[in-house]
Amino acid sequence: MTSTADQKSIRTSYLGLGVMGYPMAGHLARNGYQVCVYNRSSEKAAAWSQEHSGTTAPTPAAAAENADVVFACVGNDFDIEQVCCGENGAFSTMKPGSVFVDHTTASASIARKLSEAASGSDIHFIDAPVSGGQAGAENGVLTIMAGGEKEVFDRVAPVMSSYGRAVTLLGPVGSGQLTKMVNQISVAGVVQGLSEALNFATKVGLDEKLVLDVISKGAAQSWQMENRGTTMVDDEFEFGFAVEWMRKDLGICLSEANSVGARLPVTALIDQFYAEIIAMGGSRWDTSSLIRLLRNP
Repeated sequence: MTSTADQKSIRTSYLGLGVMGYPMAGHLARNGYQVCVYNRSSEKAAAWSQEHSGTTAPTPAAAAENADVVFACVGNDFDIEQVCCGENGAFSTMKPGSVFVDHTTASASIARKLSEAASGSDIHFIDAPVSGGQAGAENGVLTIMAGGEKEVFDRVAPVMSSYGRAVTLLGPVGSGQLTKMVNQISVAGVVQGLSEALNFATKVGLDEKLVLDVISKGAAQSWQMENRGTTMVDDEFEFGFAVEWMRKDLGICLSEANSVGARLPVTALIDQFYAEIIAMGGSRWDTSSLIRLLRNP
């Protein structure tokens, strides 16, 4: 781990203070790192600086200037490319030898494109999407899946440990994003299976919560069951990862699968189920809301 003295000497910046970035940047500050933040809404950056020890900047370029490590967590491929390479983008001011770590869930192709752009300015690039949702970010226990050079990863992994419980290098640039796709494909299937199981339990007259208590101790156990099963029974869907974000992620998965010839028939079907949830007005419901389609056929 990095010593306190080393922490105080490392300058970081964090670009994007959404539901994930805001607490992640906060963990950096609490762990002794110098942090400068940027957000499209300057009011949110100001609120962060009042809550934490850190400074704000009006553009990604201004935030990244003189930083040793620049972190970002924004919306999609377009957003991260603009943050890096657009007008007043971070790459225009980052110093040689510094590292850009992208926590955005995006495509592997944009990760490779940005890595190539960064290398032209002697900047290192790590793609490092995360899993664990808003609660994981707030509690500092995210799973971080990284792609990049080992020597560069080893430099920034201790910093990412400020908010990551598991920080793992999976391979070259793009590997982090590909691993996040595997994660989202798995999650989608589990949520749909749990939705069908709970709806079946209701239809046959079982006590759903008692059933959950029993089967969660056996082979059916999953994170989704432990953390979303009861709220699904209660028809509550205000906990964590939103449907509109999941659709964005599954779109990335399906596009990548098409490019490499991997069949994702179940994932494609569940993606359409999420489209139906959005049509019902549930774009901001959490992903466990799939059960609504079974209750309201």
